[in-house]
Amino acid sequence: MKIIKSTKFCEAISWFFDVGGITIYPFIILREDCADEVTINHESIHIQQQKESLVIGFYLIYLITWIFNLFKYKDTFEAYNNICFEKEAYANQENLNYLKDRKMYSWLHKTT
Repeated sequence: MKIIKSTKFCEAISWFFDVGGITIYPFIILREDCADEVTINHESIHIQQQKESLVIGFYLIYLITWIFNLFKYKDTFEAYNNICFEKEAYANQENLNYLKDRKMYSWLHKTT
């Protein structure tokens, strides 16, 4: 995992809402003003999720779920918040020890 601080990149991909950070395995790319330990932990959870789903599986599940959620919620931010990967990451981002005790495939289990 390598952390890159690039406000310009995050602004460039903020099509539907402001992006503070994104994980593109094995990189975590963060806005300069979002490079705090909670955001890094959130994105580190995504690194683990990507490893478990062999990276490409993560992106396929993420995209399919987001599109399904768009139809369901009719709101881009609500669609994003209801992706299983995001639910796990948001529910545990403030627990800086979460990754030490995390069980594999935790994103499959309801977290909220």
